[in-house]
Amino acid sequence: MQTITEEVFKLAPPGGLFDETVLRNLFPDVSDGARALLVHRACRAGEILRLKPGLFVLAPPYRKSEPHPFVVAAVLHFPSHISLESALAYHGLIPEAVYQVSSVTVARSREFTTPLGVFGFQRVPMRQPLAGVRVEAVGREAWAFIALPLRAIADAVYLNREITWQRHGPGYLTESLRIEADDLRGLPWDSLEEISAGLRSRRVRAYLEGLATVYRGHQEP
Repeated sequence: MQTITEEVFKLAPPGGLFDETVLRNLFPDVSDGARALLVHRACRAGEILRLKPGLFVLAPPYRKSEPHPFVVAAVLHFPSHISLESALAYHGLIPEAVYQVSSVTVARSREFTTPLGVFGFQRVPMRQPLAGVRVEAVGREAWAFIALPLRAIADAVYLNREITWQRHGPGYLTESLRIEADDLRGLPWDSLEEISAGLRSRRVRAYLEGLATVYRGHQEP
């Protein structure tokens, strides 16, 4: 086992994830060049996987817990939250998405292809970036910011700029996103005001208002 692998293994970071800050703390008296060489050797030996410059994960035989994809997304690109198909699948509204983990950010859009999968980040400007977003436990000592169903829908509508309530109504959700009408009737609406206040897009706000007009009154008492 490489020296750097041994030290990180002893530290046992959750999911085996660690960054340059962890390495500097583990090897405070080692130069940047020497530390980079240690990382290179461990990567070449297959003991450490590089996710992006400065961000790493221990390879499966050397980590004590598995990294949750939502946690990986959070450390790959900050600030961001899980949304779109990934959030809708998390809430059980659509079949589980397997191609990539989809997130939304107020920073620039990015995509990362890593040894742990593909992670996409799309920009959605908001007055309140975390409106309709909650911290969820996704594993032991693992948490992630995940969009509530209405926020995931709002993000999806924003990114599909041709979608309007007047032209498409709920068909965009039931046909394109494959959300069942019964699930739309059961959506939690307590986050509607918070999300609407955070939106910059009148088009998206109008879509949510139309959705609420049709489905909000169909909730079970």
